[in-house]
Amino acid sequence: MIPAAEGIGQKLQALLTYDSTSPLIFSSGLFLFLFAGFLLVYSAFRRAPTARIVYVILFSLYFYYKSSGIYFLLLLFAAASDYWIARGIYLARFAWLRRTLVALSVAVNLGMLGYFKYTNFLVDISNQLFGQGFLQFQNIFLPVGISFFVFQSMSYTIDIYRRQLTPLDNWTDYLFYLSFFPQLVAGPIVRARDFIPQIRQNPVVITRDMFGMGVFLILTGLFKKAIISDYISLNFVDRIFDEPLLYSGFECLAGIYGYALQIYCDFSGYSDMAIGIALLLGFRFPKNFDAPYKSATITEFWRRWHISLSTWLRDYLYISLGGNRKGRLRTYGNLLLTMLLGGLWHGAAMRFILWGALHGVALALHKLWLRVVPGAKATGREMHVWSRALGIFFTFNLVCLGWLMFRAESMQTVTLMLHQIFYNFNAPLIPQVVAGYAGVFALIAAGYLLHLMPGRVDAAAQRLVVHAPMVLQIVMAAAMIWLVMQIKSSEIQPFIYFQF
Repeated sequence: MIPAAEGIGQKLQALLTYDSTSPLIFSSGLFLFLFAGFLLVYSAFRRAPTARIVYVILFSLYFYYKSSGIYFLLLLFAAASDYWIARGIYLARFAWLRRTLVALSVAVNLGMLGYFKYTNFLVDISNQLFGQGFLQFQNIFLPVGISFFVFQSMSYTIDIYRRQLTPLDNWTDYLFYLSFFPQLVAGPIVRARDFIPQIRQNPVVITRDMFGMGVFLILTGLFKKAIISDYISLNFVDRIFDEPLLYSGFECLAGIYGYALQIYCDFSGYSDMAIGIALLLGFRFPKNFDAPYKSATITEFWRRWHISLSTWLRDYLYISLGGNRKGRLRTYGNLLLTMLLGGLWHGAAMRFILWGALHGVALALHKLWLRVVPGAKATGREMHVWSRALGIFFTFNLVCLGWLMFRAESMQTVTLMLHQIFYNFNAPLIPQVVAGYAGVFALIAAGYLLHLMPGRVDAAAQRLVVHAPMVLQIVMAAAMIWLVMQIKSSEIQPFIYFQF
């Protein structure tokens, strides 16, 4: 009996202790088990909003602790700081005081983000410029999700400053908004004005369509993340990017196209699961991805990719810089600066800055193209079929060039892979490579085929799951979990955007 008791104690300790090598993520068996138990208790608070809010906050803080350890205190700090600053902004009688307080909120949030995200980068640059040892700093841990909850918190105070939102009277409601676990660590970035009205709904309403759509999104998210993204990453993409000189140009090109699918399936898979889990709890999140590789222009791509971030950058950065109200040159400059800062948001490295610059220049050139070329269109929906096909081909390859810089560990890797593609393509090896990685290429083909299918096919699949009997939905979920367990690797693969 003693060894059994010790085993239970060790499991309980592991359940309550943060382990940096095993973060709690949506695609893990542990989360699915915990969430099932969470739902059972959650249903008991359907008509008790205060108890429900406290219960969800506690689970959210536990979820974040299991993802980032003691750094969950940062989340509490951000929630307390912006809650009181926002009330001060709303109550301030003088414009200068309101401006000072919103500047304080931005400074606190960006200061926190800057310290944890960019200190290592700045120290490395300083040591390269002035010699190793010029600055000595311990490697700073980047808390999971800090880029997301900082942007959410900033949007709250800025909206109140702009008189677009009234501050909350209850701090627990704000903590609920900021810590809500489905979108906490990798988005979507949910605006306060969209989410706050849903917090104290009484009773919580979860319609049959909401439940069915939640199940559908969770299943598709699991399929994208744990089956497509993780498999092609571990068995092909990572190998190519780690040692590009060991592979032909065709394999390097396939690795880039594979990574384009991997990052889409990884990130949109997380968003699907986050939106689906929120629906099962009675909350609606905005759509975060809309088949971005169907885009026929770079402008359309950014209307379809990471929609919550692109609209955040538009509303709180691009428009604040002047948007398109200060003349053409200023408009192009604002686009470039917005995307440069968007690249820097993704990571503290030169490759992310160059990735942002590529997209900024492309967006500016497309805006210029729309102005000077008669009949030029902003999106593929407005184009003739052949123009749209050419636009999709060009846009996709431009985006993939960006993904090469985004994924490579250094610019040297970028150079090596481009060299292999242009000078060592080795086309005769293609049949052998495809045969050797048959499973990988089959999943890549299936992933792109599913992605490019007409929207009506996706809508039909949604209706099939949404209107299926609950027993069949449970069977589908069990089958998907079984499939994930058969294919997944022995190690948990964190979501790519956890590191941003």
